[in-house]
Amino acid sequence: MNRDPIHLRPEHADLREHVRRFVEREVEPNALAWDEDGFVPREVLRRMGALGWLGLRYAPEHGGAGADMVTSVVFQEALSRCTSGGFVVTVLVHTDMASPHLAHVGTAEQKARWLPAICRGECITAVAVTEPDAGSDVAAIRTRAVRNGDDYVIDGAKLYITNGVHADLYFVAARTADAGARGISIFAVEKGTPGLRVSRALRKQGWLASDTAELAFERCRVPAANRLGEENQGFYAIMRNFQTERIALGAMAIGHCLTALDLTYRYVTQRQAFGAPLWSRQAIRQRLSMLAAKVEAARLLLYHCAWQVDQGVDNVREVSMLKALTGELANEVMYDCQQFHGGMGYMRECAIERLVRDARILAIGGGATEVMLEEVAKRFDPGRVG
Repeated sequence: MNRDPIHLRPEHADLREHVRRFVEREVEPNALAWDEDGFVPREVLRRMGALGWLGLRYAPEHGGAGADMVTSVVFQEALSRCTSGGFVVTVLVHTDMASPHLAHVGTAEQKARWLPAICRGECITAVAVTEPDAGSDVAAIRTRAVRNGDDYVIDGAKLYITNGVHADLYFVAARTADAGARGISIFAVEKGTPGLRVSRALRKQGWLASDTAELAFERCRVPAANRLGEENQGFYAIMRNFQTERIALGAMAIGHCLTALDLTYRYVTQRQAFGAPLWSRQAIRQRLSMLAAKVEAARLLLYHCAWQVDQGVDNVREVSMLKALTGELANEVMYDCQQFHGGMGYMRECAIERLVRDARILAIGGGATEVMLEEVAKRFDPGRVG
């Protein structure tokens, strides 16, 4: 019996199987080592590019596959069935959080210059919006870009930048006018540009395989031709791509939940305690069954959101629900799965321990739960159905 959401097509099963084999071969044997090293080797990303996975939604003329959002979510979920959140977010920041800024508002010349290498995994991208004093409140950023002839000069700092240590191309939000949300622009800044430096690599609780940085811009001179879209219109581009980012994080949460439940089911059916498998305990069976029900319901919302995007539906409400729901659910699932692993679940060599650490950020990054619920509240209609 096919238990997939109704939006999925036969070719999606093939994509999912190819990703599963890649994860099994390339990721799982190296997950612990990548945590210890603090980054995913870039040759792994280039292999993914060669498979056509790093530009699924981009135009074929730039090396992409021209796929829809549902296909993208199939890929995201399949990739997230691995046990390394750091690996997954390294990929998804590149494919769904950073490079879409170029695809959405870049000129033909800008796309021709960078997108083919992005799709091949030869140019890895990062998005630099968050600052020490501005996270979800994008309109409060202070990094400034001042026009100087044919260039802009950027000064400021960015914090918590995923792929920030090793990225080749940064999409940087900077203030170009003192007009709040109406005074922000986005710039493509290449690695090695004078005045751009990684001021420090950040040590984190989870996502250890993801290189994360604080960036400093000190009289960083960027050609005006590197501005993406119209001047002072960057805020709206960032808001638009937040929906793509939050769907990707929802897919990540669902993939991790499914893997955690699979691992835990296998463990409790084999682990003997007091003369019987842990699965014989009603409390464990019922708790895991309820978690499975919640994950299944959230998964259907995930694919519904992806389908809405493909239909051109304004779904800020639904995507905000998805992000809030899955971020919290991932932490609920990981807590119980670790609990049912007992002491083994606390050991670094146990995959559940890594999944627990990596899940915590899913209720924070990309829009904290509280921010997402406020977005839902703005659009709340108790009489609304669908």
